[in-house]
Amino acid sequence: MTTRTARIATALLGGAAALITLAAPAAAAPSAVTGRVDVTAQRLVLDPTDRGYVGTLTATVTNRRATATSFSLVVTEPAGASFTSIEPGGGCFYTRLVENRLVINCGADQIEARTSVTFRLGFHVWTTARSYPMVADGGRIEVVPDGATAASDATGFTTLFRSTTGSLRKPRPYVQAVDTDLSIRSSAVTLTPQPDGTLLGRMPVTVRYGNDAPTFAVDVAAALPAGVQVDHIEPQDMPSFPLAFTVPGGRFMPGEERTLDVFLRAPAGTAAGELGTGTFTGKGNYFWGAADPQDVDPSDNTTSFTVTAVAAS
Repeated sequence: MTTRTARIATALLGGAAALITLAAPAAAAPSAVTGRVDVTAQRLVLDPTDRGYVGTLTATVTNRRATATSFSLVVTEPAGASFTSIEPGGGCFYTRLVENRLVINCGADQIEARTSVTFRLGFHVWTTARSYPMVADGGRIEVVPDGATAASDATGFTTLFRSTTGSLRKPRPYVQAVDTDLSIRSSAVTLTPQPDGTLLGRMPVTVRYGNDAPTFAVDVAAALPAGVQVDHIEPQDMPSFPLAFTVPGGRFMPGEERTLDVFLRAPAGTAAGELGTGTFTGKGNYFWGAADPQDVDPSDNTTSFTVTAVAAS
């Protein structure tokens, strides 16, 4: 699952996710009649790249029952917004947060009696690679048989971040930021007449993301003078709206800065002159069921600019 697919799946399945009760924190005692469905997992080792750390966790589910059964895997991430994929596996969706880390419910195919299935779970932690190894605890996998109200088995797993020199020895704790650190800058924009009589203007906007707080994207809300609206942005990889857009490029690395062009349009007949002041306000987009991420310095999350219309020549 890509990051963008994960965000769209979250929006579409948000209502259903709120009803899920499979991700029980405690494992129920197995019935002598039904038998157990067990899960084991290895440690997760993440390797450094120029866009954070990536790695794959191997987990094995064993059906000790005398009959085939379907089940779900409930995964608690070791770091926020780090889960990317499961193979083999069905659809996954987010259910809740635990210490700012997502809990994900993934459907699975039927498993035959007294057999095992091995899964590969992908993770990507968007943080700057360090010259020393790190460790994160808190990762967890639960297996929930079809029709059960609680997990039949669960296991935790340790996550190790390999250093840029390849070492795993003497790891330091990985501490992920919770509050975002984003800023946005813009400049005045001038709208000029177009062949259809409307007025259009281009404004460069720069967004910077300062740390590794988990967000899938940066959304921008616009407040504009009467009649003025966002026409489109360039480049564009997500839909934009008259008073909102998403910064293209998906996830940010800590310290990453991007500049995009925002095109504003005013209707035909707009009088020439200064139309007023507009603002853009950026915020992180993370989990639908929680409040918007807080920022370490909200004062630079908003940028102001003047909008001026030019008369047709």
